[in-house]
Amino acid sequence: MKRLHIVGRKNHGKTTLMVELVRELTHRGWRVGTIKHSCHRHELDTPQTDSYRHRRAGAAPASIVSTDLVGIFLPREPGDDDYARLAPLYADCDLVLVEGHIDLPGTKIEVWRAELGTSCLAAERPGIAAVVTDDVVNVVVPVIPRARLDRLVQFAEVVIAPTLSEVQV
Repeated sequence: MKRLHIVGRKNHGKTTLMVELVRELTHRGWRVGTIKHSCHRHELDTPQTDSYRHRRAGAAPASIVSTDLVGIFLPREPGDDDYARLAPLYADCDLVLVEGHIDLPGTKIEVWRAELGTSCLAAERPGIAAVVTDDVVNVVVPVIPRARLDRLVQFAEVVIAPTLSEVQV
């Protein structure tokens, strides 16, 4: 699975950038999948629905199939290799954009906004390949203006995509 992580602190614009990247890359003919990582515990199924009741009774996996979507609920244990479990579902993707999961190996692009008053992660952590911002920031990695999505796509096509082939899960 070829992954590119869009990372950053809360409210810096990760989701907005993800949506814009998906639109632009799919417009250019890329097959793009997404994964949203959360550090928090969430109930992903609606309590008391049939699929919730199936899962709570022990079904693993438990799925729901509607006229336009398929949802699959897989139990998760600490230490599971979730991306390896998901890889077959993303096998046809040219690129999988992961929102978050900064501690996982892989290429990372940080979204940063000075107005929020938090430090830029790329100034503190190794492994961030570039920073997307319209603000002045003191980092040693490339800075891509937030308003220049075309430059970020070019960065992905020229610099990141070839290195992603080395990151197999």
